[in-house]
Amino acid sequence: MKAYVLTRYGDSSVMEMREVPEPIAADNEVLIKVQAAALNPVDYKLREGKMRLLNHLDLPTVAGNEFSGIVAGVGDGVTRFAVGDRVFARVDKNKLGAFAPYLVISQTLLAKIPESLDFVAAAGLPLAGLTALQALRDELAVTAGDRIFISGGAGGVGTLAIQLATWMGAEVATTASPQSEEFVRSLGASTVINYREQRFKDVLSEYDGAFDLTGGADLQDSFSILKRGAKTVSIAGFPEPTTARVDLEAGPLLTAALWILSAKIRRQARQKGVGYRYMFMHPSGTDLELLAGLVEEGKLKTVTDRVFPFEQIAEGFSYLEQGHAKGKVVVQM
Repeated sequence: MKAYVLTRYGDSSVMEMREVPEPIAADNEVLIKVQAAALNPVDYKLREGKMRLLNHLDLPTVAGNEFSGIVAGVGDGVTRFAVGDRVFARVDKNKLGAFAPYLVISQTLLAKIPESLDFVAAAGLPLAGLTALQALRDELAVTAGDRIFISGGAGGVGTLAIQLATWMGAEVATTASPQSEEFVRSLGASTVINYREQRFKDVLSEYDGAFDLTGGADLQDSFSILKRGAKTVSIAGFPEPTTARVDLEAGPLLTAALWILSAKIRRQARQKGVGYRYMFMHPSGTDLELLAGLVEEGKLKTVTDRVFPFEQIAEGFSYLEQGHAKGKVVVQM
């Protein structure tokens, strides 16, 4: 079968279509006929080698982090799914494999697609949805009445984070371009800062938490708008010791390395009296079921910016890396 393979670390030229063997489901694994797969910034960060310290891959390997598809076969011990089920998931971080006609995955990472979603919409939900849910629920512990800041609200994670924070009862502020202001307000944001004309730290103060999706100066500025004792959770900053211990289950060497490398950003947070946490989401079929339920109840909607044929996946990545997508970029088999 033809798959999109990461051959080595580097620029876009190191990703190519190659013939690879069709996988076979082992015990407790499910064989999926992939219908659609979403493209994410983590895909090209992996390609560039920026994640090598944290996520070692045996190259060459079929790339891709999330998908939707149909169960085509099951291994021994699979009880939750049957051939023909419509399913979606965020794949195992150490295996990848979504950019292919077929893949195998543990049944614990899968969930059934909500009836109201087609395959394209479903493919864009797992990674961004799990990231937003786990950051807001588990790390920021958002409760009703909280004021939460989310940078970059029009992106793939931001669109879902705004909706989830609103569902949790929070008041949401975000940054967006003038063209995206009405869009992010429709998702639930009550305060929208035009990042082209104003820095949000000059407008906001005494917030209960921040979810940083953009990094750089935005991450540092987020410390200035929080109440003392509050926390910024980031997926665009720099990993720190908790990332190694909790998210990667790494040993003392990586933990110590990240303690040193993240010293500056952690010091900047301490100086403002706030906390800093860099988070890697973890794949979870159970959390996906929760998100699917919210979709069915009309409390969460997916946002797809553009769809490319699988054969044009390179063009899809070129578009994604321009940084202007509103919602998810998806390839369809």
